[in-house]
Amino acid sequence: MQVYLVGGAVRDRLLGLPDADRDYVVVGSTPEEMLSLGYQQVGHDFPVFLHPQTKEEYALARTERKSGHGYKGFICDFSPDTTLEEDLMRRDLTINAIAQDDHGNLIDPYHGLDDLKERILRHVSPAFVEDPLRVLRVARFAARFNHLGFKVAPETLALMKQISASGELRALTPERVWTEMQKALCTPNPEIFIDLLHYVGALGEVLPEIEKLSGVPGPKRWHPEIDTLVHTLMTVHRLSQESENPVARFAMLCHDLGKGLTPPSNWPHHKDHNVLGLKPLEELCKRLKVPNEYYDFAKIVVFYHSFIHHLYRGGAEGVVMLLNHLDAWRRPERIKPWILCCKCDFLGRKGFESRPFPRADYLYEMFVICQTVSPKEFVAQGLKGTAIRDAIFQRRVELVQTFMQTLPQSELDDSANSMPPADSVCD
Repeated sequence: MQVYLVGGAVRDRLLGLPDADRDYVVVGSTPEEMLSLGYQQVGHDFPVFLHPQTKEEYALARTERKSGHGYKGFICDFSPDTTLEEDLMRRDLTINAIAQDDHGNLIDPYHGLDDLKERILRHVSPAFVEDPLRVLRVARFAARFNHLGFKVAPETLALMKQISASGELRALTPERVWTEMQKALCTPNPEIFIDLLHYVGALGEVLPEIEKLSGVPGPKRWHPEIDTLVHTLMTVHRLSQESENPVARFAMLCHDLGKGLTPPSNWPHHKDHNVLGLKPLEELCKRLKVPNEYYDFAKIVVFYHSFIHHLYRGGAEGVVMLLNHLDAWRRPERIKPWILCCKCDFLGRKGFESRPFPRADYLYEMFVICQTVSPKEFVAQGLKGTAIRDAIFQRRVELVQTFMQTLPQSELDDSANSMPPADSVCD
């Protein structure tokens, strides 16, 4: 029985990154021997065991052969005669097929060390095409390691396109798609995940609502990048530079879904795209079983993201009404990320990247000022019920009005000229 550290822990240590979860492969053993040594079996499809003390995962070396459709269509063999090299061959990428023995020696039969050095994501063997989940995994690794200069090998891209064209992606369960997507949203460059899936023809299979944005034009004056999918990826990139919040990143990815439903006869304009975007957002979230936290925040970004561009059109009353619609007083933690999404929607355009957008800071200051209003003051005056609500609203309007008087006139005038007319108004 020989034990080797494998996968992400070896890879990340070699890259100088914080260690990933430590996984081990066991060569020359059987389930009976593992159990006799005190390991606890947790795998049902194949023997995986938890160490008696550390609770780290130990899997018996195995080989796989395709037996059906999808990522579950495999027959696994766990013979104690299975070699380490045979086990490593079934892995997706060469950089994930490096093992380390208990003396610290590296075993690298598929040249993963060379690919780490050259910053290449390359498949281990032609069997790569047998597992459609690998398309999403490679896209996720590309998003995770993009900042280190990693690129996908051309021959691996070709296999990803082959899988996408085969229809095998339809065998992926919604849960697996969301798991990979959620992990990608936590990487330094989640936009690379989407862009790569689009490039290899997989995006339409796993995220059709987002793929529909490709080729949809926006007005050149406001969207010099023209293509709505390009704009979406630019906004996600911008947001990811300022926030690690995966919930906000997901909302940013979905903010213009409605533009995929506007009739081509209306292009390049997209009237009511905020309203239209709610349906594809709901369909996406239901299909992938997206957590409510993501869905609820995405809804306010989809519907209200354009309103900040015309923040002063309704005066101080309009600002307070917008904050009411955002449920700012019960959910104050959502306001800063919502404002950030709006800011990144503006800056995520070709040529807009360096433009000032002070409105984001001004709106947050107005929100903070409004938070100082307390119902206790009005209760003490003898007001009750809706009279308290109305008094709070009026006091907030007065505070915002006073604040707006301190703003430069160029800021107030710019709201009518910075973007096209809003699609909806708060009423």
